[in-house]
Amino acid sequence: GWLFRRGMAWGRQSGVSKRQVILFILCACVCQSGAETLRYSLPEEMERDSFVANIAKDLGVPLSQLAARKARVVSEGNEQLFRLDQNTGALTAKESLDREEICPQSDTCTLVFKIFFENPLQLIRGEVEVRDVNDNSPVFPEKEMVLEIPETASPESRFPLESAQDKDVGINGLQNYSLGPNPHFSLAIGTAKDGVKYLELVLQRQLDREEQGELNLLLTATDGGSPPRSGTAQVRIVVLDANDNIPVFDREVYEVRLAENSPPEQLVVRVAAADPDEGSNGEVRYAFTQTSERSRQLFQLNRTTGEIRVVGNLDFEEAKSHKMVVKATDGGGLSAHCKVQVEVLDVNDNAPEIALTSLTASIPEDAPPRTVVALFSVRDRDSGDNGRTECSIDGDLPFRLTPTFDNYYELRTTAALDRERTAEYNITITATDWGTKRLSSRESIFVQIADVNDNAPEFSQEVYTMFVTENNSPMLRIGRMKATDADAGNNARVNYALVRQEGKEQPQVSINAENGDVYILRPLDYEK
Repeated sequence: GWLFRRGMAWGRQSGVSKRQVILFILCACVCQSGAETLRYSLPEEMERDSFVANIAKDLGVPLSQLAARKARVVSEGNEQLFRLDQNTGALTAKESLDREEICPQSDTCTLVFKIFFENPLQLIRGEVEVRDVNDNSPVFPEKEMVLEIPETASPESRFPLESAQDKDVGINGLQNYSLGPNPHFSLAIGTAKDGVKYLELVLQRQLDREEQGELNLLLTATDGGSPPRSGTAQVRIVVLDANDNIPVFDREVYEVRLAENSPPEQLVVRVAAADPDEGSNGEVRYAFTQTSERSRQLFQLNRTTGEIRVVGNLDFEEAKSHKMVVKATDGGGLSAHCKVQVEVLDVNDNAPEIALTSLTASIPEDAPPRTVVALFSVRDRDSGDNGRTECSIDGDLPFRLTPTFDNYYELRTTAALDRERTAEYNITITATDWGTKRLSSRESIFVQIADVNDNAPEFSQEVYTMFVTENNSPMLRIGRMKATDADAGNNARVNYALVRQEGKEQPQVSINAENGDVYILRPLDYEK
């Protein structure tokens, strides 16, 4: 309202028309669309159609305007998660939201949506944070872990255990471990640099196979929810006879960089552990441990040679790195561990995606320059220059693209339109990324130009000469006058009429208003 009053006052002082002022204000409003962000939060696992917020109330928009301006909500991505009721202004979740499914392995889960208004066009950004609830218990990858430990193992020896996984995050995630009472082992809990807790079984009292050849321990993982949830696994200790050398890896950490388009069977790295013992006690076998199921699907470890090869399709957009732990075990059951860290390198394998948000299929030919015709967004799932995009229009057309925000573009007119010259435009938009091997996609927009009555009828000639023989019959047709109009529809429909001039004798002819046929009204006498 303030902008409108100031604009009209400036127009009166500057001699600018009211129409120009309104167009200026509309442009300013469109340019400012999306400046504010609505932020809400919602616990996960709420029932479908759960209330999120009243959009009309939060934006200060009358309810009548929601339907009048065709207000609607659009979520980012392919799945539409929210619904906007134009009658009440209520924003609701279409389905029950599962945070672990929507945002796996993420501490925060924020869903982005856009509110679109038309007449005038307006775009408002919104965010909904899906809050975690404690609906998942810690789970060990296996219900039973088997450790083969020689009886010669000295006190304070440490043995890694498989960690539990909890899909919840924060305080609801995995918090602590405990080990059932026993005379030989205690539990050591450490935290890696990436914040993940790891477990080690610590030997407190020397083992004696002849005294007890096998032990069974209960390992419990607990989260921090209220009430807390827990999961358990059995740890079976098999005590082995003496084998005094353990395998030793040639390095503790193997770091590898690998392109995401690496083909199957490509060698990633070869881990190697040596054991100076003889016979079966010196034969080393390799296996993954403390490695996620997804990494096991992408990489295969040869248990004899230690070669790790690609067996799945790597995707930089899915995961930028993979961490694995390889366990080397000799024939006597002694084992050692090393880490393998694979950094996935991005390859330009995703073309830009054009998503049309709003389109005006028909615009009048007297629409002023900079009229908004369409609104669309461009997204490229690659990173860096591979995900950087630019847009262009094919051909020399009276349209141009204007970037707005968040990779949104407006298609606007650049000059006056003339339907009689061009009645329709097929506009091809090309989105291209900046990768070394540039990828692109195209989207065609069909715009019709609506007719405006801006052309007067034109006769085929300025003077028509017609002849008639005297003593003719009444209402005799003696010729036709023809006029055309370059407009379309009713604007091009032509009606004919004789111009009556005051003070002059009424003509002896008439004209058909529909087709221009000229008739003699009564018989004529050449002598008169």
